[in-house]
Amino acid sequence: MSGITDIQIISRLLISVLLSSLIGFERELRGRAAGLRTHILVGLSACLLMLVSIFVAQGVVKEHIFDIGRIAASVVSGVGFLCAGAIIRFGASVRGLTTAASLWAVAAVGLAVGIGFYTAACASTALILITLFLLSRFEKNKNISRTK
Repeated sequence: MSGITDIQIISRLLISVLLSSLIGFERELRGRAAGLRTHILVGLSACLLMLVSIFVAQGVVKEHIFDIGRIAASVVSGVGFLCAGAIIRFGASVRGLTTAASLWAVAAVGLAVGIGFYTAACASTALILITLFLLSRFEKNKNISRTK
C-alpha cells in the first residue's frame, strides 16, 4: 500500500467539508436542528477516521493484518446513535427522520472521500441534494392535493 501524502490528506478533508456543507446547507435552510455545522462535523469526522484507518493499516507490521473497514463500520454504528438523537416524537407523528438520514448519508460521503472514492462521493452528494430539494417539493404538492 503506497503512503498517502499530506496534500492528499488535506485535500480529502477539505473535499469532505465542501460536500458535507452542501447537504448541511439544505438542512439549515429548512431550519433543522442538525444543520450546516453538524453536517460538516459529521462528514469531516468520518473522513478523518477513514484517513486514520488508512494510516494505521500502512504502519502496521506486515505479519499483522489490519482491516481498514473496521473503523468505517464503527463510524456507521456511531453515527446511527447520533441520528437517533435527531429523531423526535410529537404525539402520533415523528420528526427528524430526514435529518437523521442526511447525517448518516454525510458520514458515508465522508468515508468515501477519506478512502479517495471521489466519484462516488460527489455523485452521492448530488443525488442526496436532488432528493432533499426536489422530492420535498413533490411531497408538499402531494400533501396540498390531499387536503383539497
